Amino acid sequence: MNPTLFAGFLVFAFVSSVTPGPNNLMMMASGVNYGLRRTLPHMAGVCLGFGAMTLAVGLGLSGIFRAAPWLYVVLRWAAAAYILWLAYKMAKAKGVGTAVTGGKPMSFLEAVAFQCVNPKAWVMALGAVTTYAEPNRLAADVVLIAATFVLINVPCALAWTSSGIAIKRMLKRGNTLRAFNIVMAILLVASLYPLVTEPLGGQASPPKGVILGAPRTTG
Repeated sequence: MNPTLFAGFLVFAFVSSVTPGPNNLMMMASGVNYGLRRTLPHMAGVCLGFGAMTLAVGLGLSGIFRAAPWLYVVLRWAAAAYILWLAYKMAKAKGVGTAVTGGKPMSFLEAVAFQCVNPKAWVMALGAVTTYAEPNRLAADVVLIAATFVLINVPCALAWTSSGIAIKRMLKRGNTLRAFNIVMAILLVASLYPLVTEPLGGQASPPKGVILGAPRTTG
């Protein structure tokens, strides 16, 4: 990847990683409910899981979606249903010690698996690979893209989790924490807006407006 293209990718990777989405909202909620130490496996699963997903997309899955675009449509709506279920569980959380995964923070493997049903993760991975990986050195660029995403996601994950920890002191009362969880659940549902509004054309790569940082990357 030439320096100019890589500089553009760095901007895309940072903006898409730090803006609100299912991963960031859930890590923030976990920070509130469980603190930093118990959220570390969740954070690691997000960072490494998304890197692995980007590798898979770049080295083969994007071709599968082009050959069978209906698979992408099925994935989109299955992901939406799962996130709606997570939002329901989050809204039902009553206080510290109860959250999305039934009274315990999300594990490393659960966070890794969640990337497969995270609409924003698919948009980011497909957008990055199809826009910034050069065809004459595809494998090397895909590895570079995946590794860069991991490095950028680490401070972003820490920032979102820490923000949850920072506001925890304002949520000491059970009813206040319950209200916070409901708000986070609503935001989680709102993060599905790009998925719902994107045309059901079954295309594997997101529209150019998404790739260039239009609001739909912030889902």
